[in-house]
Amino acid sequence: MNNFKINVTIQLLPTKCTADKIELIDKAITCIKESKLKHLVCPFETVVEGTYQEIFDLVNKIRTTTLNSGCEELLINMKMHAGNKDLFFEDKLVKYS
Repeated sequence: MNNFKINVTIQLLPTKCTADKIELIDKAITCIKESKLKHLVCPFETVVEGTYQEIFDLVNKIRTTTLNSGCEELLINMKMHAGNKDLFFEDKLVKYS
């Protein structure tokens, strides 16, 4: 496995929960912020940039945090852009700024 930067969008959808779903999403965003990975919070998902291992360690932390905070089941939707070089989400946005 290489250490190239990848871009991933993460969308958390708590399903069976006793806790407030918005609070669970806020906890997931806190996990992302605490990871110190480059990220951009958007209305429906959050874009994160890091190595494959960093991203999947983060997704696992989001999963365990959510399940340990009053959520019995959840969906995590992800989209990944990976390559044989570092990928940065700013490169995709530069033509729009």
